[in-house]
Amino acid sequence: MIVNQELLEEEKHKGHRDTLEQYRSKAEYYICSCLNKNNGSNVNRTPGGLLHIRQWNNMQYVSTAAFLLTIYSDILRNSTQKLKCHGGSVDYEEMLHFAKSQVDYILGSNPMNMSYLVGYGPKYPTRVHHRGASMVPYRESMGFIGCTQGFDLWYGREEPNPNVVVGAVVGGPDCKDNFKDRRRNYKQTEACTYNTAPLVGVFAKLLQMEDQKSDDSHNQPSAASS
Repeated sequence: MIVNQELLEEEKHKGHRDTLEQYRSKAEYYICSCLNKNNGSNVNRTPGGLLHIRQWNNMQYVSTAAFLLTIYSDILRNSTQKLKCHGGSVDYEEMLHFAKSQVDYILGSNPMNMSYLVGYGPKYPTRVHHRGASMVPYRESMGFIGCTQGFDLWYGREEPNPNVVVGAVVGGPDCKDNFKDRRRNYKQTEACTYNTAPLVGVFAKLLQMEDQKSDDSHNQPSAASS
C-alpha cells in the first residue's frame, strides 16, 4: 500500500498508473471493509468488536489488519487527506482509534477478560499449543523426550504448561468471543510468530503517542499562583 502510493507519485511509473490505481483501490476497499464502511461487504466482527475472518488462528488477520490501519493512518495524517469509503469518509484519527480497539481486545478488553498476549495481564492462556512450552524443561528432567514421548506424556495433560511462552499471541476466540484454554484446542491456542510480528509496529506507534502526550503535558505552562 505504501510502496504503491509512492510509485503513483513518481513520473517514471506513469505508464503503469492504471495497474497501480487498481492495487490502491483494492487496498482501500479492504481498509474500508475493516472499518465497516463498505456497502454490504465488510469484515465480520464478534459481539465484542474483534475482526473475525475464520475460526483457525483468527488473530493473524486481526494483528495484520491493525498494523495496516496504523500505517495507513500515518499516510492520511501526513497528507491531510481522508479515506473515502462507501459509508463515508474516514480520517486518520478514526482509523487509528479502531486499530487501537483491536489491540485493546487482544490485551484483555474483551468479554472473556483474557489477554491473548501470553504473559501479559492477570489472565492469559496457560495451555498454549506449543511443544517447547508444554513439556518439562531440561534443567528439571534431563531424560530423553522424543516426539512420541512428548505427545504421549505431555500433550494431553490438563495442567498448565511448565514453561510460559512470554510474548506469544495465540489464535484467539471464536466468532462469539468464546475461548477454551486447552492444549488440544490448537485452532485457538496455537502460538504463531506471524500473530505477534505485526503488533510490534502497532505497539511502537501507540508508545510514541503516549510519549508525545507526556511531553505535551510537561510543556504546558503552569497555572499562575494567586
